[in-house]
Amino acid sequence: MDNFVVSARKYRPVTFDSVVGQSHITTTLKNAIRTNHLAQAFLFCGPRGVGKTTCARILAKTINCQNLGDDVEACGACESCVSFQNNASFNIHELDAASNNSVEDIRNLIDQVRYPPQTGKYKIYIIDEVHMLSQAAFNAFLKTLEEPPGYAIFILATTEKHKILPTILSRCQIFDFNRIQPKDIAYHLSDIAKKEGIETEKEALELIGQKADGGLRDALSMFDLNVTFSTDNRLTYEAVLENLHILDYDYYFKITDALTSGSIARSLVLFDEILRKGFDGHLFVVGLLEHFRNLLVCKDPQTVTLLQVSESAERKYQQQSALADMSFLLSALSIASQCDINYKSAKNQRLHVELCLMKLANLPHVLQLSSLTAVDETAKKKVEPELKPLNPDPATPVEAKTNGIPANGFSTNGNHTDAQTRATQPAQAPSKLKNTIALAPSAPNADIAVKESPQGEIENAIANAPNNAIKDALSLETLQTHWYEFAEKRRMAGNSTTEEISLNKEFKLEGTTIEIALDNTHQLEAMANVRYELLTYLKSRLDAPRLEINPRVDPQKVNRLPYTPAEKFNYMAEKNPYLLELKQALGLDVDF
Repeated sequence: MDNFVVSARKYRPVTFDSVVGQSHITTTLKNAIRTNHLAQAFLFCGPRGVGKTTCARILAKTINCQNLGDDVEACGACESCVSFQNNASFNIHELDAASNNSVEDIRNLIDQVRYPPQTGKYKIYIIDEVHMLSQAAFNAFLKTLEEPPGYAIFILATTEKHKILPTILSRCQIFDFNRIQPKDIAYHLSDIAKKEGIETEKEALELIGQKADGGLRDALSMFDLNVTFSTDNRLTYEAVLENLHILDYDYYFKITDALTSGSIARSLVLFDEILRKGFDGHLFVVGLLEHFRNLLVCKDPQTVTLLQVSESAERKYQQQSALADMSFLLSALSIASQCDINYKSAKNQRLHVELCLMKLANLPHVLQLSSLTAVDETAKKKVEPELKPLNPDPATPVEAKTNGIPANGFSTNGNHTDAQTRATQPAQAPSKLKNTIALAPSAPNADIAVKESPQGEIENAIANAPNNAIKDALSLETLQTHWYEFAEKRRMAGNSTTEEISLNKEFKLEGTTIEIALDNTHQLEAMANVRYELLTYLKSRLDAPRLEINPRVDPQKVNRLPYTPAEKFNYMAEKNPYLLELKQALGLDVDF
């Protein structure tokens, strides 16, 4: 009975062309050998099982090939190639840094580098898992790595590039290996199955490729396991699911159908069936998140290529994605993600997942209600409000108001003569324009439409103010009334925050000059920008043709809160003088 050799060793690549999924690296190495542009040190880094050590051995064999020509893959019968294949080459030295990571091991390696090769052109040193070397070993290796003899080439391999010293990285030519795509793994397994005379289903090999997570060695190990499990040298999809203990993606399609239909009972029964088969609840939640993600990327033809599933599964995803709403998928991803985050800390983990499924099953109903509410609000906005008469009793004229401000723009200040004058004016004819209010006219029977914006109210009120209207006498009280009216209209017009603060500052009236103290130059600029409009507005309502504004910056009047420890202590001492006595009695000092 022949000894069994695992597929990872039996079908290990011996040429660059047989390396799977790393064409960007093999092409570069072949060109370097062909043009004789070989670096003194190479660093191969990447995840496990992607071909780092394999490429290092192929590179070591090829550069010493005695029959090397334009085609670097042609030879395989020279003395160097044969000795390599029989593991009897004296020019290739492999060192496992995981178990030989001390300074003494590196010193022994340096001593070997001093001797040139007896046969061949180069001596190649392959150091695997180089990140396991100690700090002192790295430092001892630096000088030799930077300036080795012309016949010495170092090939370092690691899965954890970030653990290697930057001084080592700077002395190496770095090659980053990619994870192998599931389709490439499935194709390679199919080729091996043909050589071994094993019947396979395409979906079974694609499932192994997905489970391998980019590592070909893992995929070959799972392939051997499933071949041993089968009794008739035939790999089926169901057998691979059972042997590798993988949850079938059909369960996720069934769960999603139940959730989109709002069936809580059906989704809970399916989850119970999954648990009875021995699958972990957290594994189910992670798989459900991946399923929602796949449905989401199927929504756009440009992102369908992001799916890493079989062709039959891709068709199912596209069919279900067309039936699932985008809002449902986004909300479901959010809910399931929170379930994934809080799963480990949950006391009752099964109930935690069931609550997540209940929320997901209720999502379609919630989204339907929100869409109906949005439609109702949109319909209400489109309906124009009916215009009601401003004065139900035509015998008694009433002023039309907007937001509590008289429509003619004049303030009601309690002046009896002014009220009588406006009351005796003839009633206005209603405007024929929608959403407009008639202003007090400058001549009888004139219809004037007000602009809808608050800024338009200010401009119209100033422009249409009658010259013969009775104005209020200038006093601090009447000035404050009209000043703050103007400030309110400017605020409704959407003025800047600085301007709003400036207009709400306290001011004094000295004769016909308004004295106002501001905090900074920004407020002074804001007041200068609105000064002309403010004065025009005030003069149209006050009997003060020589009214002026004198703004100035007076930062001393700003109430500054205590900030430093000394300021805080003085502030508290003003309120409680006993603090000073306590400070002196205990000999304390303020921490500056």
